[in-house]
Amino acid sequence: MIINPEEMAERDRYKILIGSILPRPIAWVSTMDGEGNLNLAPFSYFTVGATIPMTLIFCPQRLGREAQKKDTLRNIEQLPEFVVNLTNEETAEQMNLTATVLPPDHSEFEWAGLTPAPSTTISVPRTAEAPIAFECRLQQIVTISEGEGGGSAVFGEVQCIHIRDDIYVDGYIKLDVLKPIGRLAGPAYTRVTDTFDMVRKQPT
Repeated sequence: MIINPEEMAERDRYKILIGSILPRPIAWVSTMDGEGNLNLAPFSYFTVGATIPMTLIFCPQRLGREAQKKDTLRNIEQLPEFVVNLTNEETAEQMNLTATVLPPDHSEFEWAGLTPAPSTTISVPRTAEAPIAFECRLQQIVTISEGEGGGSAVFGEVQCIHIRDDIYVDGYIKLDVLKPIGRLAGPAYTRVTDTFDMVRKQPT
């Protein structure tokens, strides 16, 4: 089968992307607007950009046919800092609650029963319940498209990292303690319960 994306409806493009590019890690992003209202939302269009400077990238998509900006993006445009919190099995239900679309002046922290904790280097609070949190300052926003199905890539330079003591041992993240989850299609998620190793071959 050969598919030309230009001949696909936006919904079908979305379904093929989220159904094939998986599992996807989840950026649980906390932001604050210019009036101090807090927002917390999950994004599975998320990855690492670089180690020096340590850079994370997540991509908030436009909402609906009106292609409205999400509160997260609007907040970062007003206050160019944010926290990428990580979720896991223990916080999955609360993370899912924060995916609810609330009015801009309603806090997802309160809605999901989560605790905003002071950050060290920025004014935006992190999520106290998150096992790992990266305090970030905005590096740049790259707008991909402002129309339906569009979105932006948000680059954040990490300023400080919070890691639960039992997760980071001898310079390594303990996977069995972190218990990360990944996003699949529709309402589906996955746990990391089965891994395998492959050593990279060197040319002889």
